[in-house]
Amino acid sequence: MTDISAPRKGRPRSADADQAILAATRAALAEHGWGGLTMGDVATRAGVAKTTLYRRWPSKNELVVDAVAILFDELEIADLGSLRADIEAVVSQFADLLAQPESQAALLALFAESCRDPALRRRVRDAIIDPQKRLVHQGRAAAQARGELPPDLDPAEARADVDIIFDTIAGTVEHRMLISGEPASPEWISRFTTLLLAPLTALHIQ
Repeated sequence: MTDISAPRKGRPRSADADQAILAATRAALAEHGWGGLTMGDVATRAGVAKTTLYRRWPSKNELVVDAVAILFDELEIADLGSLRADIEAVVSQFADLLAQPESQAALLALFAESCRDPALRRRVRDAIIDPQKRLVHQGRAAAQARGELPPDLDPAEARADVDIIFDTIAGTVEHRMLISGEPASPEWISRFTTLLLAPLTALHIQ
């Protein structure tokens, strides 16, 4: 049997090259959009050979998804002492991310193209959306440990609640900033958090 733990042969991947490629991808998207983005242009911007690029990302779909996913991987939720503070902090991080022109261009291009490509949509869900639900899981767990929320009694209901909370936060912030073109100011984030917490608090009191 093959030892799957054995190291791969060949030259190791360069983290610096990967970062340069993903940054070049976002820059190219911001300048040319999805239709104008080419693997050759990305390779030139990143200062790598096209063979290096294709060895890492065989298709434009995979490349763009990873270029966006790495931005979301930087989001984190810290235990700041209250559920309100945790939510406001992570929403503020998300808003700062969406305020960047390259992030806006990359996300809008990716979402538009995924509407026409079911395989790309699945990749977006698997690489970007589902992994970020960890933030909701972590925030709920911290709030439950502090006694702000009741413990989960039904795993299926808990998963459904996490999906709804994630969709509510991500959908609202993305719509405000990418569709409406309005900023997510500290005042708006505070008001949004109040509205989000109201039903959760009511359920806990009951």
